[in-house]
Amino acid sequence: MRTRDGINRLWAVMCLTLGLSMLAGGCTPTPDVRFFQAGQHPDRLSAWGLMTLHGNKLVLATTTDAYELNTALFSDYALKLRTLYLPGQQAMRFKASHSFTFPDGTIISKTFFYHTNKSGELRLGTTFNGNPGQLDLTTTRLLETRLLVKEQGVWHALPYVWSGDDAYLRITGDLLQLPVADNDPLNYLVPSKNQCQSCHATDHTRGANKPIGLKARHLNRTHPVHNANQLVYWSRQGKLSGLPSTTAIPAAASWPVDEQFTALTKTGLNHLARTYLDINCGHCHNPNGSADTSGLLLNYDNRNMAALGVCKPPIAAGRGSGGHLFSIVPGQPESSILLFRMRSGDPAAMMPELGRSLPHREGIHLIRAWIKNLS
Repeated sequence: MRTRDGINRLWAVMCLTLGLSMLAGGCTPTPDVRFFQAGQHPDRLSAWGLMTLHGNKLVLATTTDAYELNTALFSDYALKLRTLYLPGQQAMRFKASHSFTFPDGTIISKTFFYHTNKSGELRLGTTFNGNPGQLDLTTTRLLETRLLVKEQGVWHALPYVWSGDDAYLRITGDLLQLPVADNDPLNYLVPSKNQCQSCHATDHTRGANKPIGLKARHLNRTHPVHNANQLVYWSRQGKLSGLPSTTAIPAAASWPVDEQFTALTKTGLNHLARTYLDINCGHCHNPNGSADTSGLLLNYDNRNMAALGVCKPPIAAGRGSGGHLFSIVPGQPESSILLFRMRSGDPAAMMPELGRSLPHREGIHLIRAWIKNLS
């Protein structure tokens, strides 16, 4: 039986051992998530406790889950680390086609970054497997972290820009000029809070269920951290309620590594193209979106070919039409407004309007092949 002094000495040794191991990198301290109400949003991202820099690693809070999408939004070839935090023992609720329903106190984050060379120049076109533990900050340039915070049924969008070992709130956004390997510098636009809100904030007048992106078809995939289907993992952890069998959930197409779109079957090509348009254009071009008045609906659930743009003249495109008459001309991609606007760098014509300054070469190649195969 140990004496009290013996127990105290043992406890001191344990604490000293733990402290030394942490200093040696054997233990990595993880942050604790805090929630801030509107009007009290902190200037520093670190105050939220979602993630912290530890040496050359970005460490997530243990209550925060990284997740991945089957096909992601194109953002000038930036890579993204996505995380989800749910408060306490509360769960999000599954919905088959629409965005999930989330409890108050939910925090969704998306950190944008690029891999760099030894000179600190961005390397465009590199990949990321979604595992934050594999992110080496010695060869990574962190740019921004966008938060979506739900409070009393309302989503608040908050852009944070990285500088040094922390990111700072920039309500009005920012413009970063970034050196690019073997290319011209990139003018990278960090959107303002209002620009973020235009897509992500809850719109009660339209009955829209936002934020966009967290839909079953995009999430129905394995994540490398858990080595399990993301939806099944969340369900087993009590973080997702109402999940049916994943075999009953349609999965969005995964972006092919080799991008040999012409090698796909016609059905596979259509699935991939509709998935791409859904994630890149469908957040505005849907019945509840900001571009619904255009009559062009590019969300995956739309099955009306005229609304999809086939042989559809624009309602009001101005020079955004590029002199073309129809959004999509089957078999004639170069005569289609949709492809013209994807290729354009003109702010008055380019689509999407926000989130890119570069054309997505692979996406353009995909949509060109898809339109060419439409009958």
